[in-house]
Amino acid sequence: MMKQYMLMLLALVAATTQANATPTEVVVRVISQDAKFVGDSMGGAEVILRDAKSDKILAKGITSGGSGDTEKIMAAKGRSPARASDTAASFRTTIDVQRPLLVRVEIKGPLGFPKIMQRATSERWLVPGQNAGDSDGWVVELPGLAVRLLDPEPIAFIRGETQILTAEVQLMCGCPITPAGLWDSANYEVVAEVRQNGKLREVVTLPFSAAPGRFAANWTPKTKGKADLTIIARNRITGNTGVLTEKIRVK
Repeated sequence: MMKQYMLMLLALVAATTQANATPTEVVVRVISQDAKFVGDSMGGAEVILRDAKSDKILAKGITSGGSGDTEKIMAAKGRSPARASDTAASFRTTIDVQRPLLVRVEIKGPLGFPKIMQRATSERWLVPGQNAGDSDGWVVELPGLAVRLLDPEPIAFIRGETQILTAEVQLMCGCPITPAGLWDSANYEVVAEVRQNGKLREVVTLPFSAAPGRFAANWTPKTKGKADLTIIARNRITGNTGVLTEKIRVK
């Protein structure tokens, strides 16, 4: 009898709490450092909203939509610039908030490039009924550059045989790196490092070779055996950096 009473009491408390909670909209957008929003073209970004104190997951999903209006983003000025257009990628949800709640958002992406994904976190207060979806919403910056090795396939090389190493580099939103463009290739440097057992064996500089975002150089492997080939791309002005490591074998 006592057990049934306790269950009824708990159900009543839960129902009362739920009745007092206010549905509060949350819109999260992920913006690539120095660029545009991370959306469908890059596989989106994972978004997890947590109660910052209890660590309980409140909502999760993936940003969807486009990378945004280039002109609007680039022209935005001031301390709180409005950069998002209606089609700019976002994750939208509604959370029942009973009282001011400190929420932590965890970002991971871009999901279409699993080898170079990076994470970012941020915290803010949610107040019942005061939507975090006004204007741009909750915008979180994701640093990094999306890097992938195009040619040759990073499997096997032959020592003493010259091959072309080609890396493709773009912003985390998929924005292109081009000569004299919004993301000027002159501002980027790319190198390839070869390591064996943690020791640096070779360094190859990859100059810009073709738009969009192709950096390439001839490479004649000098070291035989298994190794790590690491491509490091960096914006000289902002320091924004992307790193990709592939396992290779030199015969």
